[in-house]
Amino acid sequence: IEINSIGGYEKQYAVTPRPEALISYGLSFRDMLHALQSNNANVSAGYIERNGEQYLIRVPGQVQTIEDIEQIVVRGGGEGVPIRIRDTADVTIGKELRTGGATLNGKEIVVGTAMMLMGENSRAVADRVDAAMKQINRTLPPGVFTRTLYNRSVLVDATIDTVKKNLFEGALLVAAILFALLGSWRAALITTCVIPLSMLFAITGMVENKVSANLMSLGALDFGLIVDGAVIIVENCIRRLTDEQENLGRALREQERLHILRAASKEVITPSIFGAIIIMVVYLPILTLQGVEGRMFVPMAATVLFALTGAMILSLTFVPAAIASWLANRLSEKESVAIGAAKRWYAPLLERALEWRGFVVIGAVVAVALSFFLFRHLGAEFIPTLDEGDLCLEIYRVVGTGMDEAVKMQKPFEEALTSLPEVKLAFGKLGTAEVATDPMSPNQGDEFVMLKPRREWPNPKKTKEQLIEEVDAAVKEVVGTGVEIEQPVQLRANELIAGVKSDMAVKIFGDDIDSLKMTADKIRAVLARIPGAVEPRVQQVDALPMLTIHLKRDVLARYGLSVGDLQETVEMAIGGKTAGEVFEGDKRFPLIVRLPENLRTDLEALRRIPLALPTTEHPYAGLNLLSSPPFIPLGEVADFQTTQVPNEIGRENGKRVVVVTSNVRGRDLSSFVADAQRAVHEKVQIPAGYWLGWGGQFEQLQSATQRLQIVVPLALALIFVLLFAAFGNIKDSLLVYTGVPLALTGGILALWLRGLSFSISAGVGFIALSGVAVLNGVVMVSFISRLRKKGHSLDDAIRLGSITRLRPVLMTALVASLGFLPMALAHGRGAEVQRPLATVVIGGIISSTALTLLILPALYRTFHRAERRRSGLQLPPDFVKKKHEDELPAASTIS
Repeated sequence: IEINSIGGYEKQYAVTPRPEALISYGLSFRDMLHALQSNNANVSAGYIERNGEQYLIRVPGQVQTIEDIEQIVVRGGGEGVPIRIRDTADVTIGKELRTGGATLNGKEIVVGTAMMLMGENSRAVADRVDAAMKQINRTLPPGVFTRTLYNRSVLVDATIDTVKKNLFEGALLVAAILFALLGSWRAALITTCVIPLSMLFAITGMVENKVSANLMSLGALDFGLIVDGAVIIVENCIRRLTDEQENLGRALREQERLHILRAASKEVITPSIFGAIIIMVVYLPILTLQGVEGRMFVPMAATVLFALTGAMILSLTFVPAAIASWLANRLSEKESVAIGAAKRWYAPLLERALEWRGFVVIGAVVAVALSFFLFRHLGAEFIPTLDEGDLCLEIYRVVGTGMDEAVKMQKPFEEALTSLPEVKLAFGKLGTAEVATDPMSPNQGDEFVMLKPRREWPNPKKTKEQLIEEVDAAVKEVVGTGVEIEQPVQLRANELIAGVKSDMAVKIFGDDIDSLKMTADKIRAVLARIPGAVEPRVQQVDALPMLTIHLKRDVLARYGLSVGDLQETVEMAIGGKTAGEVFEGDKRFPLIVRLPENLRTDLEALRRIPLALPTTEHPYAGLNLLSSPPFIPLGEVADFQTTQVPNEIGRENGKRVVVVTSNVRGRDLSSFVADAQRAVHEKVQIPAGYWLGWGGQFEQLQSATQRLQIVVPLALALIFVLLFAAFGNIKDSLLVYTGVPLALTGGILALWLRGLSFSISAGVGFIALSGVAVLNGVVMVSFISRLRKKGHSLDDAIRLGSITRLRPVLMTALVASLGFLPMALAHGRGAEVQRPLATVVIGGIISSTALTLLILPALYRTFHRAERRRSGLQLPPDFVKKKHEDELPAASTIS
């Protein structure tokens, strides 16, 4: 790592010339600089050999104290008396012309930011930095100490805790549902064991591919989805074992059990494997995401793929073996209360759906159409805003505010912040740090507001939005300071991603800075009237005071001076020039030549800065003052003019740009930008040759949406290809494929009911849902087709297949949806990002389950009605009813 510091002053050895003394001795600024540079060095002179020994020759000449500097000879005097630095200048311990400052609760401090190397783990780095700080504190002098003000790992730990809590609760819900519907704790245990074992696959894949465990990489893991394949196999194995046991009227022998397990596994192996592969395949296009969305969601897709691969392997190997080993006792039929109730509800509904299949299909089509209409009114955002637990305020003050004045203004500003009972501390960074990773002028800065834990708030139920309003009201009472309220990571991420620190930005491109500023002011006024706009403001291109020294070239030429001579003197006198370094042990400090502060700020004194005229003699050749060069004041060859210039001129792709920024609260970003674009188009006249660009998170939303428009159709196409491979005909493939739009209907409705906007997180949820939606359809259609091949009529196969598959359909739907339920309802750190994804999947699974149980049988009958007479066996209704009861007991237990 590297430490980037800001605040305080850097120690310097300052040589401050006295212009009158320089003139009296006939010396120039350059003479003094050359004298310092030539009298502050160590020299090596090789070595000598003496009496067989080698001696290295060293001539030390570096200054070590102020007295050493004062004794340096600038020029020998005419009477043999040397002119020293002390005769023409004062030597003191000075300070740099700083560009940045830092404060804590109104007091000035020094802040060091640990800059992590690319590819490192932030949590591990933060822990090592904390450990190093404890060691450093033991070595600091009295009155000096270090403390951590902001640690990003706190947020990381909080989000990981949220993920762990959601995964643990999801695993418990999945296990409970399995036990309730299977009716066997051993069968439920076998299925549940797939969860930790598949996580071993996931963790191994993450380690090998250097995917760290975080909110995003673990955010889409659904243990219910992971065990779906195992559920199908376990349920079918138990059903076949109990059926055979009842037919024989005795417990099964070992060979009989193994034979039935092989047959039962073979029955569902194709739909189970194809279902798992389909779910895995729909995640593959996510791996093609690029940019910010790729960095966020590719690890998520990779982790899910690792876990699903492990679950599929376990379903084929571990699950059948565990059933054979653990379910060794006699199985007895005992229908669970839940399954019994479900069958009583489902049987008449299925009959009505088959009888009124035309209305059922039309209703489904209408629901899909309405959902897509509803989708257009959902609103959209790039990523849901994550509550980081702290605030970060972007500070802006009047252009031209000096650093010292800005530091003074921090005291009332931070006192206003810390007066709020929810605030633990407030610290700010002003201007530019030592390493200009985020260059700002002194009138700009970032204020970090660290909040207390919510349990320590006077009103723990107060929302973050209410607190932000109180913070905004408090800082508005401070004169001369404006703010934009964000969060630490959010602010920095916005800036790195989109180049602005706000949610939305309007970029005006053109040539003339005044026209750009005028147009920007008009746009800002329009944005301020749009509902949801917060702190709209124009980039600070206001006039910055500047002192310009205009050279008189004709006068310079008359005196024989060059432009470079004058510029060097001005640079040295006002800005300061480094003449070397002074070492104090291992520490080194710059040796600076610069006018004293009282002269640097006095325009008349600056006009009197002496410029040495060129002479025929070398500066060091003269031994008396009479041969010294004459001087003229700077004011004779230059004019001083105080002007105002733009504070900053932004450029993008080589073109001048002025940016209008605004945060958005209380509504989605997409609809706000749509309203803003319409209002700006209607009310602002853009000059000819000028144009607008819309940036910020909206720009990322557009980019990600465009890529999703490629990724989603690709995922849907892959699903159909796999369905065709599974069924071998287009008819059944299309039949199962209808589950996708109906599942999307449920996802859209769930977002609308919860008041959530469409985001990239929700988009990934829709991609995952499209794979989950066809899983139960594959299993049911495969089972119905198998019954027809065995000789059942079309209607009997549909009824028998639907009721037979009721339990596995309910189990897979419930475990998949309940596995996501903790994510959908969580309120911990990071829950905002997981919530849309979980909501989409839960809503979609509910609607796709309705499709599988009611609409899919109706569609199957419609699709295959022409083949109805081809059935080889017609069964009477009483036989079918008995077959419903005999062929699949709804639950089994182990005696």
